[in-house]
Amino acid sequence: MITTQAALETKMLLRNGEQLLLTVVIPTLLLALFSSVDIVDTGAGEPVDFLTPGILALAVMSTAFTGQAIATGFERRYGVLKRLASSPLPRWALMAAKTASVLVTEILQVLLLTAIAFALGWSPHGNPLSVLLLLVLGTAAFSGLGLLMAGTLKAEATLAAANLVFLLLLIGGGVIVPLDKFPQGAQDVLGLLPISALSDGLRDVLQHGGGVPWADLGILAVWAVVGLAAAGRFFRWE
Repeated sequence: MITTQAALETKMLLRNGEQLLLTVVIPTLLLALFSSVDIVDTGAGEPVDFLTPGILALAVMSTAFTGQAIATGFERRYGVLKRLASSPLPRWALMAAKTASVLVTEILQVLLLTAIAFALGWSPHGNPLSVLLLLVLGTAAFSGLGLLMAGTLKAEATLAAANLVFLLLLIGGGVIVPLDKFPQGAQDVLGLLPISALSDGLRDVLQHGGGVPWADLGILAVWAVVGLAAAGRFFRWE
């Protein structure tokens, strides 16, 4: 049942033009544009080496947080979740299917963005296992926050809030603009955000060839535990 529901969730996501714009088109355009045009000072080295880890983090956030929050919020509004909750599919299995759908979409995103980055001259370093761990924890953190928003706010409020958060974190999360371009006080706060931890952790591994970024993993783990626990506690099915 979980596999069938996950396949259905994935097909619905891939057929949704607005979701594809958010999860595929925007990250792809940002990577291609800012890697080819000298708009933002990304420091020493090739711009694509700095940008690719941040864009991968953005792709995770767009799918696990923004896309999932909006889709789940409207499913809740139209009674889809209520009907599914009364079906033989358990509620935990429905959430597992949604998570699986998110993971499948992210795999497709990573493959596409990686191919484009290589075409632009990307030269990654580091341990792939560290990258995988960062992506998994980042997905858990953003999924928890997305489900919390979708399960507590009205659908229209979720739509507005999720897109606003996406834009704010795109600008202030170290995705395109390095955090050291912000004032020191702002850096200390922004560095605790999940998007900053994910993008900085990926950049530390893939660009600088660093070891396991324990500090960034710790931040993501805290967000994941808090977000998922809060979503499980406060999510309303109706």
